Amino acid sequence: MKNPIFDIENWREIGTTLAQNKTRTFMTAFGIFWGTAILAMLIGGSKGLKSFMSRNFEGFATNVAIVFPGRTTVSYGGFNKGMEVQLNLQDVINIRRAIPEIENSSAVNNLWGEALYGQNQTTAQLTGVESGYDKIFVPKIYEGRFINEADNAHSRKVCVVGKKAADELFGSESGIGKDISLNGIYYKVVGIAGQTSEIRMGAELDESVIIPYNSMRANYNLGNDVGMFMMTLRSGYLPGDYEKTVRRLIARNHPVDPADKGAVFFIDVSEKFKMVDNLFLGITLLALVVGTGTLMSGIIGVGNIMWIIVRERTHEIGIRRALGAKPRDIITQILSESMVLTTVAGLAGIVLAILLLGGAEMAFSDDRGTIAFQLSFSQAVTILATFLVLGTAAGLIPAIKAMRIKPIEALNDK
Repeated sequence: MKNPIFDIENWREIGTTLAQNKTRTFMTAFGIFWGTAILAMLIGGSKGLKSFMSRNFEGFATNVAIVFPGRTTVSYGGFNKGMEVQLNLQDVINIRRAIPEIENSSAVNNLWGEALYGQNQTTAQLTGVESGYDKIFVPKIYEGRFINEADNAHSRKVCVVGKKAADELFGSESGIGKDISLNGIYYKVVGIAGQTSEIRMGAELDESVIIPYNSMRANYNLGNDVGMFMMTLRSGYLPGDYEKTVRRLIARNHPVDPADKGAVFFIDVSEKFKMVDNLFLGITLLALVVGTGTLMSGIIGVGNIMWIIVRERTHEIGIRRALGAKPRDIITQILSESMVLTTVAGLAGIVLAILLLGGAEMAFSDDRGTIAFQLSFSQAVTILATFLVLGTAAGLIPAIKAMRIKPIEALNDK
């Protein structure tokens, strides 16, 4: 017996059989085509959505705790509720001493000011930070460098200018090494930086001017006030596990109830990232459920058409059996038709999905990068192989039925 893969007559017969009822074959093929396309687009689309959402958090550490003051919501220590709380350097020192698991941290102060260079002027947020800030809120450095530990230790009058602010002040020139006035005090520009995430700490980094924290305290009479404290923990430690410790330390230095969450806000950013991860997981599962449902409808269509084909060809199968065709020949013929239909329609569906995902990727990409609306080669092969296996399985039962038809019964079938 010839190998059916290399038997041209076998392929002609498959084509003839599928072409005998074009409408039925088309509708079945369309079910497979649409099933593979939907499944592929859902997988690639969910990946693109995750890429799009993740880009909003790019450049921001995932295990960050942010501590900032509020107002008391309960009376405590002889003070009425509604008292405004102000963090200070002693709070920062106490937290750093009590939590050795801290990896990076920074006290942060913000105030609005006027930046002036020559005749050019812009309004910018002045942000005082310590050297660990760029490990927590990672900037994109266009030129120069960021604020370092020596800048802060020596209260140097240096600054890092946000990209948008730099464009307004320096135009097409490089700002590195130039002196700019910030609320009447001159600073030397040591870096030009931009924001990499959508998370804001007041104004965008592109619209801010970053200076050493100690320089801001000394030059703008902020004393020991701390507007916000940020910290990341070493791998294996969760910020939320230290919330009570932080509240207790701050309460020791201020007349506030340690349990008063309105007096001091503690934001565990890792919990927010966990929520986003759960959202992505839900989207992925939804894509798989919807795609699997669509896949199964296409497979059922393959099984139905194979049943119909076997029923219509019962007489022909009887003649083949009478002429000496073996059961495996009948099974091979029926399964070949199922495999051809599934493969051709499945490939067409995947091609459509790739084209649409490619269009979506081009549409959503910008100067910040490419959104990965992509279907990997392994995923495409897996989808096609899944359809092929299930499509073949759907044709297996009709093929077995055809194999069991006795020649005399088949010849008498009308």
